[in-house]
Amino acid sequence: MIGRSVPHSTRTLLTERSAASQGASTDVRVFRPPRYWTVGRSSVSSGREHAVPGQNEGADAHHLGVRHEGLRHIDDRRPRPRHDGAPAPDGPGTPVGATIGGGTGGGASGTGTDALAVGLVADGACPTCSAPTPDSTDQLLDALRASESRFRAAFADAGIGMALIDSTDRVIEANPALAAMVGRDVQELVRTHIHDIIAAEDIPRRLYRELVQGERDRLRMEKPLKHRDGRTLLSKVTLSLIRDGAGRPMYTLAMVEDITEQQRLWDRLKYQALHDPLTRLPNRALFFERLDAACLAVQAPTPAVTGQASPDSRRVGLCYLDLDGFAAINETLGHHIGDQLLVAVAARLEIGFARGEERLVARLGGDEFAVLVADSEGSEQLTALAGQLVAALEMPFEVAGHQLVVTASVGVVERPVDGTTPTDLVKDADATLYWSKADGRARWTLYDPDRGAHQLTRQLLTTALRPALERGEFTVEYQPLVGLADGAVHGAEALVRWRHPRYGTLSPDRFIPLAEESGAIVPLGKWVLEESCRQARRWLTEFPETETFVSVNLAARQIWDSDIVADVAQALDSSGLPAGLLQLEITESALLGPGGRPLQALQALADMGVRIAIDDFGTGYSNLAYLSRLPVHVLKLDGTFIEGFRDPVPGRPAQGSRRTEADEQIVRAMVQLAHALGLTVTAEGIESAGQAERLRLTGCDTAQGWYFARPGEAERVAAILRERRAR
Repeated sequence: MIGRSVPHSTRTLLTERSAASQGASTDVRVFRPPRYWTVGRSSVSSGREHAVPGQNEGADAHHLGVRHEGLRHIDDRRPRPRHDGAPAPDGPGTPVGATIGGGTGGGASGTGTDALAVGLVADGACPTCSAPTPDSTDQLLDALRASESRFRAAFADAGIGMALIDSTDRVIEANPALAAMVGRDVQELVRTHIHDIIAAEDIPRRLYRELVQGERDRLRMEKPLKHRDGRTLLSKVTLSLIRDGAGRPMYTLAMVEDITEQQRLWDRLKYQALHDPLTRLPNRALFFERLDAACLAVQAPTPAVTGQASPDSRRVGLCYLDLDGFAAINETLGHHIGDQLLVAVAARLEIGFARGEERLVARLGGDEFAVLVADSEGSEQLTALAGQLVAALEMPFEVAGHQLVVTASVGVVERPVDGTTPTDLVKDADATLYWSKADGRARWTLYDPDRGAHQLTRQLLTTALRPALERGEFTVEYQPLVGLADGAVHGAEALVRWRHPRYGTLSPDRFIPLAEESGAIVPLGKWVLEESCRQARRWLTEFPETETFVSVNLAARQIWDSDIVADVAQALDSSGLPAGLLQLEITESALLGPGGRPLQALQALADMGVRIAIDDFGTGYSNLAYLSRLPVHVLKLDGTFIEGFRDPVPGRPAQGSRRTEADEQIVRAMVQLAHALGLTVTAEGIESAGQAERLRLTGCDTAQGWYFARPGEAERVAAILRERRAR
């Protein structure tokens, strides 16, 4: 008998006692078939079939697992007659787990669904009492034939490739979808080894062996398929194991989905996400991905004899470059020419400097590019590379009929991988790039840790400027302005100091440029102006006979970004200081810069009675024609002209006597010119009595410097005034 007996533990037994027509009663055990059966064909040619119960539910659901509605309990719908003619009572049935089929391949005899029927009902007899059950047998055969038909249709018409594989890894049945994928007929695939269709690899081969040996139930992977015409298709393969009734591996079902187009679309999207659309170079995202890999992929320790790099010795380098004057090309020739120039620059960089995994050329945005050296050999290699980059980009570019010449500034950073991060590397490279631009452009600059620390300090100070003003960390010191003719203090220059809680007292040259860059000079300058006016008023109250004025430095940005005339008027009004005792110093370059706003503001201030002084005269435009038209009262000579007035060392001839004579003649000429225009002259940086005397002989009016007094508190100026009055 082909069918196996149903285990007693799972068998549903219903015992009924009914009276026969003669009045006798008998016990009848009614067999109820299971609700679901899994049917599979072992061979197309043999016609033998196997019903595999739910040993592997996942595999059953994928291929042969068809829920047979026809295999319901016979008495689920209506009472069925018992073998003795009496109707069986209604009641729920219990599924029976059993395996139908006598072996694999061509083991058992019988054909089609008849063999399955024999497994349940042999020769139309009940497996328990051997009573004839022709009605149940017919229904079971009909249900199995319908299930087989549905499975055949699903298998043949499936949109994905399917194949049933035997224990020798050969295909015993395949559907048309799989045949079309590989360019063959269905008949050609039968008895074909599965590895002739799906290429085998080491890890998938091991996993596949585990599957067919029953150590796993399912395996998913992406594999290339070999098409007959030589093409290779990428497929998603799912392999499911089919077991027999005892749980032993029996067949493997392969489901194959062609994902070639999906992969091509994914590759295109990935390329677009990681490459610049204009230049086709790797973009910022791919650059940082490779930079992260270079900084994190530390090699495992290896013996010294191998000659391989140890984790502590690996290094990484970066050349960060920016085109000089690119904005001018966009503004003059148009952005379309600028875009073509960027494409040409990118092509030159990629051809000349890209080296696969070792060296990456990327566009980071705008006219900024980067060359990443994943395993650098030292700073010498990176500086040599930077020099080659600068030289390569100095060669002219032919773009849309224009011959364009651009240069590049390059920031170079090279250091060990251990102890650095991608963020620090890019930050330092960016800072070094701007050092290169500040140093003159068209050059490379190697990162300097000391300069980097100074830059960091500048940034910290810039950030802390405005809060420091609110906290009252600034103070004003005053340096006397002494008349060279009488030695009396005529006024004092206000010099702001920052009492920083961390860095101590900072001089103006440490933070005034930062305040001008950040715009903090406007509120800071206004505070200095108001504080200086209040102090000058106190001097006037105590020493009315001297009329000591205060000189306050004025930044060009104060004129542009604020209403300086209104600010000065408010400071004078609130302090009660006469306008004639306030002197405003402005540099020559700011005064004579483009636009007419500074001149208008200074004219309004001069009309108020405020004294205007040109600071550092002789170092800027030195446009003498302006002096006759500007509302200027004082010229302050820069300290560089006073260096020639230093006393020679006793007993030694003067060094640079020719320069000394030239400086004296220049100063004498400027003093005479100023006096001819009705201006007074002040000299800065006087450090000795000899300098003061020689300046006096030139006709210079006032001077300031350490010889007279160092900058200090306002009380020091008051003390000098008291001493002078007491004489």
